[in-house]
Amino acid sequence: MNIAGLRRLGRRLVELARTTDTGTGRPVLTPGEEAVFVDVLRHPGSAVRDIQSRTGFAQSHVSASVARMRERGILETAQDPDDGRRTQVRVADVAVDALFRRAASSVDEVVRAALRDPADTERAVALLEELESLLITDESHGAD
Repeated sequence: MNIAGLRRLGRRLVELARTTDTGTGRPVLTPGEEAVFVDVLRHPGSAVRDIQSRTGFAQSHVSASVARMRERGILETAQDPDDGRRTQVRVADVAVDALFRRAASSVDEVVRAALRDPADTERAVALLEELESLLITDESHGAD
């Protein structure tokens, strides 16, 4: 496998993971909203300016993304108790609960739909589990 193949595989895995969002009534986030959401998840209580600084997006984009996700019940905002001019952003509890439920879901159905052959599905799931155990550690991913 070369780097191009690794990138294609990564995009395909992201595509398969996103299929769990469609048709379930869950709100689908744009890539920009997803980046803002992940930043807020990692840094609860952040101001829009802090999110903008970490994501590199224009402040207007961050503000619009926060407003759209707030309207959909994904994010919540509140005035900063120390500085009433600042607004703090956090992920809504209902969104955190949904995130944990989704994260705990098995990939078997998604892989089965992509491959159709039960033997290929079983092998692919086993390979994905092996890759996860080899490549995903606290040091490599997910730990700030």
